[in-house]
Parts: sequence; C-alpha cells; structure tokens
Amino acid sequence: MLVPPRREQDWTFSTETGHLQLLLSFPYLSRLILISNNDINNPSHPTSYNAPPLSTTTENPSTTTTIEENLLPLLLALTPKSAFDRSNGFPEIPFLSYEDEVISSLVLEICVGPCVAEMLIENVVLESESNKNNKGREFRRRLRFKRMPNLIQSQVRIHPISELGVVGDELEGVEFTVDNGVLVQPYLNPMVAGLVVISSYLDEQIRCGIRPRALCLGVGGGALLRFLSDQLGFDVVGVEEDEVVLSVAKKYFGLRHSESVHLCVGDGMELMQRLALKGQGDVDSKFDVVMVDLDSSDARMGTSAPPLDFVRKSVLLVAKEIICQRGVLIINVIPASKSFYERVVTKFHEVFEELHEIDVGNGENMVLAASRLSKIRTAPIDFENSFHQKLEASIQGSYMNSSAVKALSASKTLLYGNRMFSLGFIFFLKGALSGISRANCYGTFGRRGHGEDNASLTLGE
Repeated sequence: MLVPPRREQDWTFSTETGHLQLLLSFPYLSRLILISNNDINNPSHPTSYNAPPLSTTTENPSTTTTIEENLLPLLLALTPKSAFDRSNGFPEIPFLSYEDEVISSLVLEICVGPCVAEMLIENVVLESESNKNNKGREFRRRLRFKRMPNLIQSQVRIHPISELGVVGDELEGVEFTVDNGVLVQPYLNPMVAGLVVISSYLDEQIRCGIRPRALCLGVGGGALLRFLSDQLGFDVVGVEEDEVVLSVAKKYFGLRHSESVHLCVGDGMELMQRLALKGQGDVDSKFDVVMVDLDSSDARMGTSAPPLDFVRKSVLLVAKEIICQRGVLIINVIPASKSFYERVVTKFHEVFEELHEIDVGNGENMVLAASRLSKIRTAPIDFENSFHQKLEASIQGSYMNSSAVKALSASKTLLYGNRMFSLGFIFFLKGALSGISRANCYGTFGRRGHGEDNASLTLGE
C-alpha cells in the first residue's frame, strides 16, 4: 500500500492499532506492506495536513512501473511461500493506495481520557460534489480515538463564521460554527429512521402533551442527542463512560446539558441494570426508545459493534425491561463477520417480539430496531403535522421507505455479506514514493470506519 504523501504520521499509518485496522479491513488479506517516503513508525500525530497539489505529482504511468520494478526483489522476499505455490511461479503483487476524500485537516487538540485513552479532535476539508456553495468542499469536525484511528467516532458539519470563509484549503486561524441540524455520520440517519416502527405511538404521546424519552448509550460528540432534542422534541439522557469525551463534546461539538438533554458519566449497561431494578412502578426508569451506539474497544476484533457483552441475553432482557410497552431498542451494528451478525440477530429474536433491519448502504453498518410488541402500527395518523411527517422531513435519504425498514423473522436467511478476516503481517518501507500520485496506483484502499463514507476500496487490475 502506498501511504498518502504527508500523512505518514497519521495514527492510521504510524500506530500498531492503525496497522491492525488496515489489515483487518481487507478481506482475505494475510500480508500487507506499507511504503512511504518518510518514517511511519513515529507515534506522534501531525497537527495539520494538506494534500499535495496534483502539479507536484507525476502522471506518467511508467513512473509507477519503475517503482514496482525497483521494489520487486524486496517484495518477493517478503511474500509468503504459499503464494508461490498457488501461482506456480512468481506471484503478482498488487499495489494499492489509500484515499479518504480528505483535502486538508487541522488537529485542534489531543487529550487523554481514563477509558478511551488518547484521542484527537480535528477540523477537516472534504471533497464534496454535492456542496456547490463551498466549491465542492465540505467542512467537518471529527473525533478519533488512537485505539481505533481509522474509525471516525463522531463528526458534525461546520461552517466558517467569517464571510471570507476558508482561503484555499488552509484551516489555521479559521473559526467555525457547529451545524447540529443535520446528521453527517452515515448510520445516524438510519438509527433515527428506526423510530418509524413506533411513530404512531409517539404521535399519540405528543398529542397528549407528553414528550417522548430517549436513552442514548454512547455519546461521542453528541450529534444524535442534540438532533433528537432539537429536531424531534425528545427528552434525552446520554450516558458516556469517559468524562473527557463528554468534556470534548461540550467544548468542540456544541453539546450542552439542558432541560431536555441530561448527561451522565458511567457504564451504559450498568445504568440499565440500575434502572431495571427500580421496578415497574417508576415512570422515570422507562424510555420510549433506547439507542445504542457502542463499539468494541478491542482492536483485535477489527471494527465491530456492539461490544460482545451487550449481545448477552441477560443484557438484552435488562434493555427490554426499561423500554415502554410500545417502545423500541435501536442499535448500530458493525459485524466483524457474517456469523457475528447472525448471532446478534438470533439473540435479539430470543428476547424481542419484533425485529426490523435497516441497511445503511455502506457495506459496513446495519441498524436493528427491536420492539417488545409484535404487530406495532407503523402507519402515520391521518392528519397533518404528525410525528411521522416530522421524522420524514428530518431524515436524509430513503431510510424510511417500507423497502428500507425490513422485518426480520426468526427463520429468515440473512443476506449480510460474508467478511472473512485473517490476521497477518505488515511490513514498512520508506523512501520509495518520490513523485508518485494516488491516481497512478493500481487501486485504492480505505476503511469506512464506523459507517463513515470516508474511504474507498477498489481492487486494481
């Protein structure tokens, strides 16, 4: 893999966990060699990044061929013997490059939390064909953890405060305002769309003057909490295990403790247990919706969600206990394998009466909506300004169509794509990429971490 110029110090390429994520992200890959001009074993992280202009790179395909020819003896020496056996001669070694639409980035702060360890907050400029107002660019603020560097934990859209905006792609010294009226994390729109299965019930509650209540396990930057509160009128309780992450959400992502948004530090599963013990008679222990956005903290699992502990039947029973009779549990799932996803669905069927699935459409995330009752009315009440209409107007994409929200029966064969991962090896080379542009490589490679459409994966010729 050809490391993008000037990004050698990014955690994705300079840390063991980043290397492991790259390796696990590519199905059937057993050995990966990273090639760069500069040292990629430095654990520090750059404070800024600007993609080199195309004029500084050569577009001559023969240059790529020359690099490959020069490296071939070393690459063959690092190739597993089994590859020679399979090819009956010299194996063909594909060259890949990493692309993620990042034009430039500026790290605002690097801090350490007691649970998630080292994290960074950064402003980024992305290529965006749909954003004509900013010359095909979009500005976002992101939160990333060093333990999963190729995973975008949280992100929001930001806009320059100054009328002059951003000069070129330079982010230094530019102040931004956070836009919480839109969800840019790809799986959040489908999670909110999962409310359609109880939209009639929520509408009845609202018509009676009762604000619906949501419990969010996993806060991150808080975009989901603010959207539920500001756009859909929910009272929201957010639970985050790391107090520093909450501080970051307040400082950089516009999250605030208010009458409708309540924040607490702690383990989400332990909180559910305490709420369940309060019993049936305590209204404050019940929620109309519980939304779960928790990922595994073990890099050896690859990028996966939810944590294995959450899929235990005992935990799901507790979650069911704190949901109202006509409520729903909505969870973001990043399956590490087909068997993992099948296990998750099976466990949910053991506990909940009805289960719906929403495919995020990025080849990565699936959203499950589990309800206590079967045959919940999903059609909107026949008058204007219903919750269903508000929900439909707030959600981007076609996630609320009947074809998008699919009911899963216990006997249904799952069609989730099979992703087989094998642990392997990564080797590092440097000083080999002079004058090579990303466009000259045979293919591109990236990881849509946590559902993020921030990278592409294309096998070359």
